[in-house]
Amino acid sequence: MLTFGSDDLGSSLLHIGIALAVIAVIVGLVVWSGRRRGSRTVALDAALTLSGWWVLLGIVGIVIVIVKAFTVDWAELHGQTNVWIGWPPTLPCSELGDSGKTMLTCQGESLSDFTVENASLGLRLLAAAAQLTTVAMNTLPAVIVAVICFYTLRGRVFSHLVTRALVGGAIAVLVLGVANDLLGGIAATTGLREVFAPDSEWYPIVYQLTVTPWPFVAALGLVALAAVFRQGTRLEQDRTRLQHETERLQRDTEGLV
Repeated sequence: MLTFGSDDLGSSLLHIGIALAVIAVIVGLVVWSGRRRGSRTVALDAALTLSGWWVLLGIVGIVIVIVKAFTVDWAELHGQTNVWIGWPPTLPCSELGDSGKTMLTCQGESLSDFTVENASLGLRLLAAAAQLTTVAMNTLPAVIVAVICFYTLRGRVFSHLVTRALVGGAIAVLVLGVANDLLGGIAATTGLREVFAPDSEWYPIVYQLTVTPWPFVAALGLVALAAVFRQGTRLEQDRTRLQHETERLQRDTEGLV
């Protein structure tokens, strides 16, 4: 995910543009190198290269999260909690639309991104687990693309390994997606319970957990894609069998002649 902040829209768009330009340059170099070699699979080469870098960055991110959990005394938490942070009284806003001009409606925001200093090892490990599921989820698409490109470039696009990789990817997406939804909220609420005493007004009484439908939709899509590849594997096997029978009949016919 590319995120840049600036005090004006132009600078933010410029930073995003530079990042996208760097990615475009990398893709261009891969395509140029493939065309120079006379490759007929330039698109697959580029996809395999980019997915490989993507996986490598994901592995680096996983290592950083694990090392940070044991070397720092603070925990970064990203999850929904039931603590409602009200806006400051100096912020101009209207109550229930009682203003005749364009204004904000007075409301607050739920605490979802915060850091706990001097966190216990248990909280740091819980926060790291939530972050690891996020990194793994962001890396998983690259792994699937890399597997498909790898076997396609070797002429085994309908290999059983590709089908198994897609089914395994569907299971991983479902498990990691649900875990990512749950661990964020669990870690955030646990962090607040470690900070505040049970009699504090800020102490979260309940765990506010949410599971989004997208892991199920993504898993269903991968299962459907695996079914397509499985059907392709069967057709490839039938074609190979038919070719062998045709060759055998030709040899038998030549023997009779």
